Amino acid sequence: MISIQGVNKHFGDLHVLKDINLDVERGQVVVVLGPSGSGKSTLCRTINRLETIDSGTIAIDGETLPSEGRELAQLRSDVGMVFQSFNLFAHKTIIQNVTLAPMKVRKVDKAQAHDRAMKLLERVGVANQAEKYPAQLSGGQQQRVAIARSLAMDPKVMLFDEPTSALDPEMINEVLAVMTSLAREGMTMVVVTHEMGFARRAANRVVMMADGAIVEDAEPGEFFDNPKSDRAKDFLGKILNH
Repeated sequence: MISIQGVNKHFGDLHVLKDINLDVERGQVVVVLGPSGSGKSTLCRTINRLETIDSGTIAIDGETLPSEGRELAQLRSDVGMVFQSFNLFAHKTIIQNVTLAPMKVRKVDKAQAHDRAMKLLERVGVANQAEKYPAQLSGGQQQRVAIARSLAMDPKVMLFDEPTSALDPEMINEVLAVMTSLAREGMTMVVVTHEMGFARRAANRVVMMADGAIVEDAEPGEFFDNPKSDRAKDFLGKILNH
């Protein structure tokens, strides 16, 4: 579903992605771990070309990402993205936030978009907040709305860039519960996170990055219980003994 081949990315003199090769099968949940500055978020953002790449190719469902234009917008509409900050439109109600893109981009009629949005808001547990504005919701509720908004586009792939890092601890589990249910239903997901419990529970694979490169790629049990690289052992030693 996602094919990343020989991808390199520089910010000035800083080589942030070093010859990245990564394939994600349809229905797989891949959790990307690693220390700050390892390139995790940059990698996530290249998958729908929020960050451009210097070399290599990225393809979604067999279609290589175009560099710009209508084709890029079309392909990008198949890739849902949930950020650290919720990025909801503050001046629109929750239901308007969720129906906007399907109506504008997919040309879904208003009644159909509304019905689908309400089902999605129910699924993520905030249907009773539909007529409120984002500022009236807690951080955890806003992040669940952001997930519903991405799902409203019927994406082929969902990208999560540290979706719980801006949340209070008691709100983290409600967001992870929604993500876990998505994983169980077979959504193809790439998740950049520090939530080790989610990685163990919901991931098919754990990819660890350090210094712009992939240093480990394994099933969760193998990664956590028997890491191969010294870098992964060191990282896990610090995280799990925290």
